[in-house]
Amino acid sequence: MNVPNHRLFVLLPLLASLPLAAAADEFESQRPPAEERCFTSPTIERTINEVKAKIADPELAWMFENCYPNTLDTTVDYELIDGKPDTFVITGDIDAMWLRDSTAQVWPYMPYITEDEKLRKLIEGLVRRQTKCVLRDPYANAFYKDLTKPSHWASDKPSPIPGVHERKWEIDSLCYAVRLANEYFQLTGDKSVFDDAWVKSAKLIVQTFREEQRKDGTKFRFTRETNRMIDAPLFNGQGRPVKPVGLIASAFRPSDDSTLYPFLIPSNLFAIQSLRQLDAIFRDELGDAAFADECTALADEVQAAVDQYAKVEHLDFGNIYAYEVDGFGNRAFWDDANVPSLMSLAYLGVHEPNDPIYLRTRKFLLSDNNPYFFRGKAAEGQASPHTGNFRIWPMGIILRAMTSTSDEEITRCLQMLKDTHAGTGFMHEAFNKDDPADYTRDWFAWANTLFGELIVKIDNERPEILKQPLK
Repeated sequence: MNVPNHRLFVLLPLLASLPLAAAADEFESQRPPAEERCFTSPTIERTINEVKAKIADPELAWMFENCYPNTLDTTVDYELIDGKPDTFVITGDIDAMWLRDSTAQVWPYMPYITEDEKLRKLIEGLVRRQTKCVLRDPYANAFYKDLTKPSHWASDKPSPIPGVHERKWEIDSLCYAVRLANEYFQLTGDKSVFDDAWVKSAKLIVQTFREEQRKDGTKFRFTRETNRMIDAPLFNGQGRPVKPVGLIASAFRPSDDSTLYPFLIPSNLFAIQSLRQLDAIFRDELGDAAFADECTALADEVQAAVDQYAKVEHLDFGNIYAYEVDGFGNRAFWDDANVPSLMSLAYLGVHEPNDPIYLRTRKFLLSDNNPYFFRGKAAEGQASPHTGNFRIWPMGIILRAMTSTSDEEITRCLQMLKDTHAGTGFMHEAFNKDDPADYTRDWFAWANTLFGELIVKIDNERPEILKQPLK
């Protein structure tokens, strides 16, 4: 995919080396010229102008203008294939499409698809493209537009088939495909996406979930020659042993890091939601009660296992969620800033935000008891083993604000995001807790668009926050 504004993002490290005031002196838009944007939605353009006008802080308004349309501006490739919409969405600086990222990147635009036909077709095209990807390989996490293209990771064992960029088994990849299709239908009522291919892919998703309960072991294996120990599972690529208690095993996290204990709890909770969404679609729209019953039974089984094995008594915080467990009684108490995370459960609609166990878990995550929560000179926030020690993820700060019911906490998060973009006007993957100019990933469209979603959410629910300038 030829992204016309790639040169813009090549310049971002240079901007970051300038003093903050110099880099953002006049807050000139960092969007590509209109004629070079990948996709333009009049509705999104109107939303940008309307929301920006309500933001009292000029730097925050500038960041919103840059970030919110970043997915549409720079990462989408839309066309008609066999007369039907097809949409391919790269992550930004990696020329491949992740099922997770692509859904998350367009999610902030979903509320507008009923008033913008062009935008609706874009989302329809992504549902159809994700269906092709799942059918290509339900265990893969990332794909190429050209399904004949050899994998960049061809040396992995087993080698990914053509069209697959990377074959890391992550529960959430399949959940995100269900999430997008379900939301598209709920908003539009358009059942045309539930064609034979989609039905086949949905049944393959449930089959894969069942297989990865590992009641009879697993056929999945992933090995890679690497100097990063978290880039592949232990024990010949199959990971640590699990006791088959009804949970679904995930070889990798949403960060693409291998799991410590394969029962990844945020992803299991996400899978329960996906299974219940599939139940409703097959029961109410497609008239397949037998498969709907299968989805419900599996969701109930996973939920019972979560209740028994993932809700754990912490010495300081009481009954909270563990991040990963193995069914033998071992568990890991931490979180990863990537979504799904424990922090993001309320954002995803997987958990009620005022549920006591969620609130206790959230309190733990924002404490020094969480080994991946860092405080530094620049900010404080959740991190990820993916980027190592002392690197805070803007995504974690954004999700903290998204799940907060406190104006003070939300404002504090906005202040930290404003203080740590390193003069670029964009979000990054991670930054050093003491030096925001030391960051990873210049062009991370998911984080950019998620920041825009946060601003729109605040405008809708707590507009007074945006009427006050930040420091």
